[in-house]
Amino acid sequence: MELLDILEHDKKEMMPESYKSLSTEEMEKRVREIKEKFGTKLYIPGHHYQKDEVVQFSDVTGDSLQLAQAAAANKEAEYIVFCGVHFMAETADMLTTESQKVLLPDMRAGCSMADMADIDQTDRAWEKLQNVFGDTILPLTYVNSTAAIKAFVGKNGGATVTSSNAKKMLQWAFTQKERILFLPDQHLGRNTAFDLGIPLDKMAIWNPITNELEFEGNVEDVIVILWKGHCSVHENFTVANIEHLRKTEPDMNIIVHPECSREVVEHSDFAGSTKYIIDMIEAAEPGTKWAIGTEMNLVNRLIQQNQDKEIVSLNPYMCPCLTMNRIDLPHLLWALEGIEKGEVTNQIIVPEYITEDAVLALDRMLANV
Repeated sequence: MELLDILEHDKKEMMPESYKSLSTEEMEKRVREIKEKFGTKLYIPGHHYQKDEVVQFSDVTGDSLQLAQAAAANKEAEYIVFCGVHFMAETADMLTTESQKVLLPDMRAGCSMADMADIDQTDRAWEKLQNVFGDTILPLTYVNSTAAIKAFVGKNGGATVTSSNAKKMLQWAFTQKERILFLPDQHLGRNTAFDLGIPLDKMAIWNPITNELEFEGNVEDVIVILWKGHCSVHENFTVANIEHLRKTEPDMNIIVHPECSREVVEHSDFAGSTKYIIDMIEAAEPGTKWAIGTEMNLVNRLIQQNQDKEIVSLNPYMCPCLTMNRIDLPHLLWALEGIEKGEVTNQIIVPEYITEDAVLALDRMLANV
């Protein structure tokens, strides 16, 4: 599937240079006109990490779980223009009907974490792990993964998870098998399993580069196998960031995403999904101080929307995620004008043989939330 993705990517069109010369006012006016023209036939989901310039036109905003549910529920839209990243658009395509077209305005919008687990690596890992542990492992994958990985998980009885429901899905998984393989984010897997009472010394790392299990001790003690992947943004929040704030701003509340390392989560005051972070900030008392450890577009939006509180990024030198941040107003307009002309570009189409198994994994998640 990854090779197919690359070939499909090479065939996609690039945005004409002319769009870069348009003024913001011109582009916003045209987007509004096209949205009004198509009405409910056009649906624009927007992830929380997207730029304000595109989020303002979203029909629904949310985290991965919310957008997956919204995509599955929408049966009316003919065109779904996904302001997110490639794996989210894949999920939308798999959960919508054959007559609905899912577009990604910029095919460069991706997720480095999702790229850390490809299907060939996963097949090799599974064969080796089966030889070590037998039929005792259930695979789970974070939704930040390719459709091929979701299909692998679905075919082997597992499910997808989001940061919102990871705890519930791990609890479900342990009713199915005695061990879990968690792809591709080791930090979310570790933090969630630890919260469920599983000690760190019963968690092993699977290294897809060396094709080896990293564990000191008796392998029979392993309960959770964590794929050696991570979010390049959340891994940049450090204990040193927290210690600095504890000294300089002792009344600052620190809240982080569970994609951060175990040490950062442990030293923070609160940890939870994107939705959890948003809800906590919105419900916080006026005048309270918050340092947030997550993507900068969301942090900046929370600062703008909660001016009765003092909000900063946990890491003051953090930049927005370069791949999550790809979709901008020119690309959105280009996608919409293509629809208006009957020229659909950058359509995301997941092959049926992948979709069938991947939807099993997604449905198991949606049935448990």
